[in-house]
Amino acid sequence: MLCLSDSIRYDDPSWQRVRSAVETAQTLTELLLAVWPLARVLALHIVESVLANRALSPTLWPRCPACGACLERKGFVKRQGTSLLGPLRWRRRVGRCPSGCASGQVAPFDEELGLPPHQGPSGECQVLGGALAVFGPFATAARLLGWYSGEAVSPRAVWGWVQAAGGRAMAHLQAPWAAVAQGPLPPEEPREAELTTAPVVLGAEGVRGPLRPAGGQPTGKTAWREGKVGVLARLAQHLTRPGQVVTRLHQRRLVAVWGGLEALTPRLGREAGRQGMLSAPQVVWLSDGAKGWWRLCEKRFSA
Repeated sequence: MLCLSDSIRYDDPSWQRVRSAVETAQTLTELLLAVWPLARVLALHIVESVLANRALSPTLWPRCPACGACLERKGFVKRQGTSLLGPLRWRRRVGRCPSGCASGQVAPFDEELGLPPHQGPSGECQVLGGALAVFGPFATAARLLGWYSGEAVSPRAVWGWVQAAGGRAMAHLQAPWAAVAQGPLPPEEPREAELTTAPVVLGAEGVRGPLRPAGGQPTGKTAWREGKVGVLARLAQHLTRPGQVVTRLHQRRLVAVWGGLEALTPRLGREAGRQGMLSAPQVVWLSDGAKGWWRLCEKRFSA
């Protein structure tokens, strides 16, 4: 395995620049801000050294998905991407079908690392960008991510990562909803023994929220969309410190969706099944006087 001292070129201008910034820092703030790029450079060399060592391990070549022939080794090819440490570069073996099938080159080491073809920013970079976008505009998230990684990131890229993550989350949720529509309710969620005999309380309400009219763009007239929110809980007694017995909500669960009753109904029904509605001694429905809510209650939650 390459040593860290072997992988770092101390005459590299970028290395000398970050070292000089640390040595010339005067205040503690300047020192800490100067050390961070130096830490990124060190961490980047460590990761690249590990990747270079792993890439030398024997490769188990798969067969061509088109003709079934064993792929032939075609040497080492460079790959690079953007990471939280900065630009990451390494070399790995690639292979091709000896029959010339149109499957293209295959890099088993990329699959071992969990990297899909043509992915630029690494997974952890996209995760942090999406998390930052939860708390601020995409432009702000991109700026903070760029400061952290030392690489420029566009707001449009962060928006695309958020959309992709949302799509994966929705696909993950669609399977349980389809199962509820086609078969039995899901298994009940574990709960404390004293909550087993407590009533189940359900409530729902409609809300409206402002959204951007075009994805990733802050301009344009605000678009208001309807949302539905459902709350489920167990209603049980609680003894306060002064010795007073009060009623409190336990094991609270929230279901929310953009859309109308037709979008909320399967989600709320699935969660009600998980919370043991069918085995509860009593089920209480709370909502305003809107007819749609009471039709939902009679259709899905009444005995």
